[in-house]
Amino acid sequence: MKKSTEKVWYKRMWIYITGGILLVLTVYLIVQGIRCNMAVKSSEESLAAYGAKTAHLSYGDMSYVDKGKGEVILSVHGIFGGYDQAYNTCKDFSADYRIIAPSRFEYLGSDVLGNGTPAEQATAYIELLDELGIEKVYLLATSAGGSIAIRFALDYPERTKGLILYCSAMPLTEKPESYAEYAGPPAFLCNDYAMFLISPLFEPIMGMEPSTIYSMLPVKDRKDGVILDASITNPDMARNFEDYPIEDLGVPTLIFHAKDDKLASYTDTEKVISRFPNCTFISFESGGHLLTGHGEEIKKAVAEFISE
Repeated sequence: MKKSTEKVWYKRMWIYITGGILLVLTVYLIVQGIRCNMAVKSSEESLAAYGAKTAHLSYGDMSYVDKGKGEVILSVHGIFGGYDQAYNTCKDFSADYRIIAPSRFEYLGSDVLGNGTPAEQATAYIELLDELGIEKVYLLATSAGGSIAIRFALDYPERTKGLILYCSAMPLTEKPESYAEYAGPPAFLCNDYAMFLISPLFEPIMGMEPSTIYSMLPVKDRKDGVILDASITNPDMARNFEDYPIEDLGVPTLIFHAKDDKLASYTDTEKVISRFPNCTFISFESGGHLLTGHGEEIKKAVAEFISE
C-alpha cells in the first residue's frame, strides 16, 4: 500500500513539474511574441525616417536613400539588409560624401530583374545611376553585397572609381570541386518571430550582439531577398568561378576584415588578397563581422583611399 501511494505521489509530482515547465515556456513564448510585435512596429516606424525614394526602372522599382554631397559612394548592403542597412553602413561619411543606399533585389521595396544574379544586380545599379545622372561611383560593400560590388567593378570599370569591401564575401583562390548550393539561413527561420526567438544565440553563433535583431526587422519584408542571396548571390563566385577574373580588376581596392569574424572567413580573405591588383588590406584583431569599435579608423582609411 505504501509503495502504491509513493508511486502515485511521484507520478503527480512529475505531472506538476512538467505542467510548470510548459506553463513557464508558454508564458515566455507569449511575452516574446508581444515584444517581437512591438519591435516590428517600431522598426516599421523607423524606416519611414530614412526618407527613402523609389526609382521606377525598366524592370520594376528600386527603393533607395540619397543623402549628402560630394564624391558618390554606392553602398551595397549584406544579407537581411535594405536601404536602411546600406545607409547606416555609410552614415559616418554622409557629411563628406553623397551616399546612394539602395535596397538590393527583393529587399524593402525593390523588385528583381531576371533571376537576380549579381550581374543583373550590377546592371540594375547602372540603371539607377543613369536615372540619377551619376557617372562614376565608389562601391562600398558589406558581407553578401561583396559579390555584387565585385561584379559591378568587373563589368563596369568605366563607372567605378574604387572598390571598398567590409568583411565581404570574397572570390576563391581556385575553382572549387564542390560548393554549397544554398548558403544562408533556412527559409523557415526567415520570419520575425523565429529570428527574434533565436537572437540570444547571435553572439555564440555569429559573434553579434543579440540587439542586432532590431536592425533586421521587419524580416518579413526582407525574406525574399535573404532567400535570393542564399540561393543565387552567395554561391555565385564559386558556381561561376571563371567569370570572376579578379586579376583583371582595373580599379583600386580597399579591404577591411576582422580576424574574429565568424561569418566571413578572415583566413580565406587573407589567402585571396594577392589576386586583387592595387589593393590595400587593413585587418583588425577584433570587431567581428560588423567591425564593431573601428568606426574612426575606417572613416580615416576611406577618406585617404578616396582622396588618393
